[in-house]
Amino acid sequence: MTDGQDEEARLRELMRLLRQADARAAEEDVPIGEFRIPRSRVPERHSQAIGTLTRTEVAVLRFLGWGRANADIATLLVISENTVRVHLNNMCRKLELDGVRELNALAGLLFHPLS
Repeated sequence: MTDGQDEEARLRELMRLLRQADARAAEEDVPIGEFRIPRSRVPERHSQAIGTLTRTEVAVLRFLGWGRANADIATLLVISENTVRVHLNNMCRKLELDGVRELNALAGLLFHPLS
């Protein structure tokens, strides 16, 4: 083999390894609504139940994870504050959480930026 062929073979192997890594990384994300969350952030006991959340519930959860208050969430989603509370209670029930404090902690784990 010539140097050019060695280089080409190394590049092909590198591309194969990168495709494998990309495929593994895609498998490690969990879809939550329209968002993809790293699997490491999703507690195992909630991984299936999170898939049952509606689009609006996921939006509420995301804003909650960013530290927004119920009134802010209502304004951002153009819904009433009471509707936000209904969504919070529905999520607590679906995710089998003891209350909004646990939901708030889970939302922070899922959606709070790392940086």
